[in-house]
Amino acid sequence: MKRIGHIACGLALAALLPGVLFESPLTNQADFTISDNVNLVLLDVSVKDSNAAYVLGLEKSNFRVLEDGKQRAITQFGSVDAPVTVGLVVDNSGSMRSKRSEVLQAGMSFARESNKNDEFFVVNFNNSVVPGLPPQTPFTDNLQSLQNALYFGRPTGQTALYDAVSYSLRHLESAHHEQRTLIIVSDGGDNVSKIPLGDLVAQIQSSRVTIYTIGLMDPDNRDLKPGVLRRIATVSGGAYFQPRTLEDVPLIFAQISKDIRHRYTVGFVPDEEHDKRIIRSVKVIAERAGERLICKSRSIYRIPPPAGKV
Repeated sequence: MKRIGHIACGLALAALLPGVLFESPLTNQADFTISDNVNLVLLDVSVKDSNAAYVLGLEKSNFRVLEDGKQRAITQFGSVDAPVTVGLVVDNSGSMRSKRSEVLQAGMSFARESNKNDEFFVVNFNNSVVPGLPPQTPFTDNLQSLQNALYFGRPTGQTALYDAVSYSLRHLESAHHEQRTLIIVSDGGDNVSKIPLGDLVAQIQSSRVTIYTIGLMDPDNRDLKPGVLRRIATVSGGAYFQPRTLEDVPLIFAQISKDIRHRYTVGFVPDEEHDKRIIRSVKVIAERAGERLICKSRSIYRIPPPAGKV
């Protein structure tokens, strides 16, 4: 059975950090475009109880999937804390000079607390996009290699944010794990990329990647565009964070790590024989011992036309 794509969940991060602006991806929910015209939909799902605590130990039988209100058989299931491929996409432009040290320390703490089977890569960007790992090492689980990749030199130049995200999405196509995540840290809008924002959004919609963005916003930065980082996260089903101070950055990384560790994977086959609509709604329901749990997942996805048709 082939995969249509990985539909990322709408994340319910209930315990919000003091002084941190968080926006749920279910607000102004965007459509999701499936990457290939094939026949399995995968969803990342976070589940919480009435006390906003993550729910562990659920099995396939605890879940139901509704596509446009009609129940679909769950054909694939993965429990929480499955290995993840994570890309750390870090702004290295001149305006990041006073902030980058805290970001790098937070990124390394995130990696140290990860699943031992996770794999990482690093993309640094300023005027151009520079992979942090050597060409012969597309991914790593070695902390020293990761640290070397993150500590890229003195921040300088402008901000090729869109090009960096586009490169990272293409790089993730060769990932070894089903769950794929980008964490993007930047303090401003794009000002030198070759790819337009609209084309980047289309690429994100066609990917299987969940994106978390962290905006280190400086009011004096004329390129300040928090809406761009918010949109990139929302389109993917991820989440946007805006820390009030640099001291909040490690807490945000820790919260992202916790959410990644507590996602289930649920797969189903969409009805393409009797239903020719491109845009579909989807809802995941989870129950345990008669208790209806709080289940968050992407609510809309899009099936592309057959190959060769527009």
